[in-house]
Formats: sequence, structure tokens, C-alpha cells
Amino acid sequence: MAEWCIQFLGGDAASPWAWAVYVGVALFQVGVILAIVMTIVPFATWAERKIAGRIQDRLGPTRVGGRFGWLQPLADGLKLLSKEDLIPRDADRFLFRLAPYAAFAPAFAVFLALPFADGWVAQHLNIAVFFILAVAGLEIFGIILGGYASGSKWSLLGAMREGAQVVSYEVPLTFSAVIPVLVAGTMDLTAIGDMQRGWFWNWFLFHDPFTFVAFWIYMTCATAGTNRAPFDLAEAESELVAGFHTEYSGFRWSVFFMGEYASMTAFSGLAAILFLGGWNGPIPILSAVGLTAGNGILAGFVGNLLGAVNFLVKCSLGVVFMMWLRWTLPRLRIDQVITMCWKYCFPLVCLAFVGAVLWTYFFPGGLIFGRPLGTVPEVVSSGRPAGLAPLAADRAGTSGCRANASAAQAAEDHPFIPAGESALDVEPSPRVEPLPRMPRTAVAKARSTASAVHFGGPLRRAMTP
Repeated sequence: MAEWCIQFLGGDAASPWAWAVYVGVALFQVGVILAIVMTIVPFATWAERKIAGRIQDRLGPTRVGGRFGWLQPLADGLKLLSKEDLIPRDADRFLFRLAPYAAFAPAFAVFLALPFADGWVAQHLNIAVFFILAVAGLEIFGIILGGYASGSKWSLLGAMREGAQVVSYEVPLTFSAVIPVLVAGTMDLTAIGDMQRGWFWNWFLFHDPFTFVAFWIYMTCATAGTNRAPFDLAEAESELVAGFHTEYSGFRWSVFFMGEYASMTAFSGLAAILFLGGWNGPIPILSAVGLTAGNGILAGFVGNLLGAVNFLVKCSLGVVFMMWLRWTLPRLRIDQVITMCWKYCFPLVCLAFVGAVLWTYFFPGGLIFGRPLGTVPEVVSSGRPAGLAPLAADRAGTSGCRANASAAQAAEDHPFIPAGESALDVEPSPRVEPLPRMPRTAVAKARSTASAVHFGGPLRRAMTP
């Protein structure tokens, strides 16, 4: 986007004012993401109360904002902003103020690499899965910091309990996210989403039984990782306190919960892309009516907009699933929470990982349809990948990962393609045959020669009796 703005203004990357364009575009993208997050959080708080009311045979909010209480989040926000901001006498004042924002910042930064549609991402990364999982794990530092800085033993105990829980569940969570990465052969979320376009059976959820199991393990670990019931051990009833944020009030208390709901949405969005087709619907209606980038800029924009709405609907369903679990299942003890992680989730996801490896090796494109998942990026005149199209790979000798490797090599060999052409018209790089194996005697001789040359070998040999 910044490059397009610079070209529109008649400059290039070397222009003395180009840095201002980059800063302006970055601030605009941050503002858009912040607006999305700040819209999701009030809606999530309202949905939490309504879902809890329906499950417990109540009505939920009905007083503010009409029959369904639409203005209840606004009333809650005004109440929290008007409450007195208290800091305990024994607290570390600087760390106490810093902790809520240290917990919210990682949950917000995750959305920088999370695509909402094909090309609709603040920062396109080819290691987006790794970035999201790594950054999301930093939220625990703000939680532990808040418990430590409060000057209360109850807050510290709640923070340590949640730290042990979150760090434990990050292991099976990461393993379950690696399985669709293994199937796709890439960590680029845009590429993974485009591989699942078409009918719903192209979603990785239905690729094989092991990815299906990995999806439910992922959702379980994501629920535990965001400190949601029945895993909310930081808010234990035995102490009758709220856990690590016991001493917080007002706006700082709400920042912790904004980070929690933002993390729920981010993990649900990652699950939607890895398992549920991302912005692609169960039926390829947009392709059937021609709302694609190949039919013009306006058609591509409308198609991406509808795809983003589809993606947000899937994120909302994931958040609702976590809320449903909270108000349905009873709370577990700390030993049951850790036992479920290390004795059930982790062994099951390891078995699913091995099964997915074997399945992908023997059935690269699945059992029924048999189409490998290799892709070739279509490159527009600006050189940025504009989408992915299937690569016709020989199933007998080419797996999905090999097809991805050849596609990546083809994109590197031809980084810029004129407008009107695509990378499908470019022949992939020739396959490199392995070198013939050397005899053992030749290998031994080469090793002895290398050891003689390396680290003063001749001098050492001359001094050896």
C-alpha cells in the first residue's frame, strides 16, 4: 500500500519524503486494526452476557439499549472510565501501570499478520503462523507482571497459576497448528487460505482424520490459553478473589479483559484460516458470480469484502464456542487442568502429527479427490503475489511439499511478470537430480584430507609420534 501511494504521488522509495508515506500508511493500518479490535470487544462482552443468560434460562441485558440491551457495552465502558483508579500501597507503581498494556499489546500485535481476505493484511509475512504463535505467547509476561507488581500474595499466586497453565498449553497448541502447516507446506497464512478455496471439502478440517482431531485439540488449548472457563484457575473460588488482577480497577482492569477477548478472536481467526478455509465460504458463490480480481478491481474489492465478512463470521463462531464452554462445563482443579494438558492433549496431538505426516506422504491430495496441495503464486505487475492457483503435479512422484518448493523456485526465478500474464505461464525450474553416491573408500579419503587441512592438520600430524 505504501509503494502504491508513493507511485501515485510521483516518487519512488528513494524520495526524501517516502518515509512520511510509510509512517502514515503504518499509522492508518494500526488505526484500522485498533478500530476492529475495539469493535469486537464490546460486541463480545454483550454476547457473553446474552449467551450466559440463555444457557442459564435468563434474559441477559434488557435495560439499556432496548429489548436486547444493545447499549450495555457503552454503559459498562462509561462506568469503568468514571471509576476511581486505585493503586495499592505496597505495589510497584510503575510496573502496576505498565502490566495491563503489556498484556494487551501482544494480543493486538497478532492482528498485524492475520489476513482478513486475499491480500487484506497489514503486514504480509511468509512466516505468519510462527509470528502469531510467538507474539501471542508474550501476553503471559503482562499477566505475571501485574500479579507481581500488585504487592499481594493472592495476585501473585493467581499470576503464577495462570503462567503455568498458559505455558503448558502452548505446547499442544503449537503442535496442532503445525499440522495444517505440514499439509500445506508453508507458513504463509494467505497461501494457506487460498489453498482451501472451492467447496467446503477442500478445507483442511476435512483433509484427513488427523487434522480433524487437531482442530478440536487446538480449540481446547486455545480456550485454556486465553484463561477461559473451565480453565480459569487464576480466578479460583477457594481464595474468593479475581486472581492476578484482584487489585486493579477502572480502565486498567478493562484493558486486561480487552486483551482476553482480543486473544480469543485472534486464536479463532487463526483456526479459521488453518482449518476452516479462511475467507472462503463452504460454497464457491463468489467465483460463480465473477466477484474475483480477474474480473476487475471493483469485482475483486467486493469479493474480498464479502470474504472478510465470511472470515469475521467464522471468528465470531469460534468466540461463541469458547463462551458456550464457559457456561456449560464445571471448573476444573489445577491438577486436572495440567493432567489434561500433558496426559491427554499432548500425546493425542503427537499421534495426530505422526498420522498427518504419513497421510500426507501416501495421500498428498487427500484420500478421495487426490489433488496435491502444491500452488503457484499469480504475480501482478507490481510483483506482489495476488493469489494462488492449483499446480498440476504428478501424484506418482510429487507431493504437496515438493510442489510448493517448485512453485517457490518458479516465483524466485520470475519475480516480476508483465500485466496480463501469470506465473502459470512460466515453466518451473528443472528438477535437480541427486549426485551419485561416492564409494566408502573415497569418502574416508576425503575426510582424512579435510581433517589434515582444517585446524592446522599438517602441523598436528607432523608432531604426532
